[in-house]
Amino acid sequence: MADVNGNGANHAPQRHGVLVLNAISASGLSRLPAERYRVGKDVAEPSAILVRSADLHSMTIPASVQAIGRAGAGTNNIPVPAMSARGVPVFNAPGANANAVKELVIAGMLMAARNLTPALGFVAGLKADAPDLDRAVEDGKKAFAGFELAGQTLGVIGLGKIGCLVADAAIKLGMQVLGHDPEITVDAAWSLPSQVKRAASVNEVLRSANFVTVHVPLVEATRHLVNDANIGLMRQGAVLMNFSREGVVADSAALEALASGRLAYYVCDFPNASTIGHPRIVALPHLGASTREAEENCAVMVVDQLRDFLEHGNVANAVNFPSVRMDRESRWRIAIANSNVPNMLGQISTTMAKAGLNIHNMVNKSRGAMAYTLVDVDSPVADAVLRSLADIEGVLSVRYLPEA
Repeated sequence: MADVNGNGANHAPQRHGVLVLNAISASGLSRLPAERYRVGKDVAEPSAILVRSADLHSMTIPASVQAIGRAGAGTNNIPVPAMSARGVPVFNAPGANANAVKELVIAGMLMAARNLTPALGFVAGLKADAPDLDRAVEDGKKAFAGFELAGQTLGVIGLGKIGCLVADAAIKLGMQVLGHDPEITVDAAWSLPSQVKRAASVNEVLRSANFVTVHVPLVEATRHLVNDANIGLMRQGAVLMNFSREGVVADSAALEALASGRLAYYVCDFPNASTIGHPRIVALPHLGASTREAEENCAVMVVDQLRDFLEHGNVANAVNFPSVRMDRESRWRIAIANSNVPNMLGQISTTMAKAGLNIHNMVNKSRGAMAYTLVDVDSPVADAVLRSLADIEGVLSVRYLPEA
């Protein structure tokens, strides 16, 4: 039997507990009103979990949890398949940190083009009281002469919100931009600057650009997207940047390309034992979303999504659920997550009809193996009806959402 969440026919909407596992911006948490939500790091039987970097793979997620919100884009620290099997959506905040990452990518390009990291190291090694300090500075600077970004070609692999912003910023700096994304969304396509030239493949981007930046999620298809087999296609002296996820670029390939001179620099946000201390690797400590503005944007976005789901059943930006929104037309609403198999809607409708419930409005959508249904009915729903719905084979979760 699937889990049933929510109160029965004669009860008011429940007060939700939200377990917070990391420091979440107060701007986001303030959007959870105290009269409806208990929020903290020690909440028992929470309805939802809010997380940034905490590893949920290593914890037992309470059966009471109806949703998980990640205040950021990646969800590798969350057991998404296990949550899908329980009918629990996992929300993220795509694009909320896009400007922060965009600015860091531009900074990475400038650090490589102007040799800023070794230049800073050179200055740090000078003795302030040396009598020939000025001459040492003038003589030393010759080793760090670089080049300007204007006129260079930037290849962008992955044209989501971040990729589009990076492309736009590079064009404004006078760069030529080549982009590739086989799964570009309609919204992303509309926001992509018209000057971006389309590349048919990752290999075309690697072959054609002076700078290459990757902005894709880490999934099986993108693991080692840049690797030993294709990194040799890059132009001599090119710069490779990874502010996406560790694993999208094979470190061994980047190290070999640096050793051969194929790459001038590898700039990334993921230091590890093989990359720390390399003179041609600029490795930053996961700074992509580390701005006050990005943290606030992510928190506000994911909290609003969680609240809309817990109170109204609407789904936006869940990595494992279809997007579903239905305006309220009744006080009584049921939300059902189920396996995407034939005749589920028929069984749900029949169960409600047998219970004497009139369906006022219904929305059903699917995404892969997951389907999700919102149903507004014209009268209160008894606990026995909710249990009957949960007993339908393939139903993963049933939530009753009466409005106050």
